[in-house]
Amino acid sequence: MIVDLPDSTISHISKALVKIREEGGVVALGRVLTLVISTSLGHEEEAIEAANEASREHPMRVIVISTEDDGADGSEARLDAQIRVGGDAGASEVILLRAYGDIAADEEGLVTGLLLPDAPVVAWWPGKAPAVVSESPLGRIAQRRITDAAAQSNPLQSIVDLASTYEPGDTDFAWTRLTLWRTQLAAALDQPPYEPVTAVEVSGAADSPSTLLLAAWLRLQLQVPVDHSLTTRATGSSGIHGVKLIRESGPIELERSIVNVATLSQPGQPVHDLSLPRRSLRDCLAEELRRLDPDSLFGNVVKTGVKQLRDDQESN
Repeated sequence: MIVDLPDSTISHISKALVKIREEGGVVALGRVLTLVISTSLGHEEEAIEAANEASREHPMRVIVISTEDDGADGSEARLDAQIRVGGDAGASEVILLRAYGDIAADEEGLVTGLLLPDAPVVAWWPGKAPAVVSESPLGRIAQRRITDAAAQSNPLQSIVDLASTYEPGDTDFAWTRLTLWRTQLAAALDQPPYEPVTAVEVSGAADSPSTLLLAAWLRLQLQVPVDHSLTTRATGSSGIHGVKLIRESGPIELERSIVNVATLSQPGQPVHDLSLPRRSLRDCLAEELRRLDPDSLFGNVVKTGVKQLRDDQESN
């Protein structure tokens, strides 16, 4: 069910939600968190679709604030709203707020009256993110704050900036996309021979923030030199291209030369082809919503691991 509320107010939207609850019963109840999505006009649907898919694992209220890219900039102040429940909202209820003019500048004020009582708040910026998310209007009211470095104008610089502005509760999809890579590499090292890694090589696309974070994670965890190269390579694979862990008996190599498939080679073992796809928006969001406490490992990687990589580069 979709209810359109043109030229509306937060009070009017709240009353509409109460009416839907009275008429639909449990369809509007049972939510475990509030997900607030901040995006630009015309770019809402992909984020809503991902949230609807993730809501099957995490029933929630989704509040989408959609504003003009250039801010108020002379537009007439107006708030157009839409409420989606039932089959149009997965296992969530979606409140879409299209804000124009001066109204768009008060994001915190727009969502405060719509938050679920006594439930955690997660803020997500699928596109352009604030310079310091923890100090932004939505970041101040959220326990978790999700950004996506790959969607920024300078993905690599955004990771470097995050290293200096990180606060517990911050996370980024560039890190979430590493989960399968980290799992495969950890599993390979958990097999004999149990030799120390003496050096690491990481390669990836020129604009891949995940490659930078993977290199920083390996630098932090293994405390060995990490050679990370970011290049344009015509392999059909974006993001991370491959990792080589160098040991005395020979290297462990995990190479993704074609889309979604990686090859794992180790001394004394047959070569294996592994499914290693680029993770979808839904998968990344669902994973981040599984934990509402700060991701301390991610914090250490961006604050310490990235710094170690940069220090190594400067010393060479």
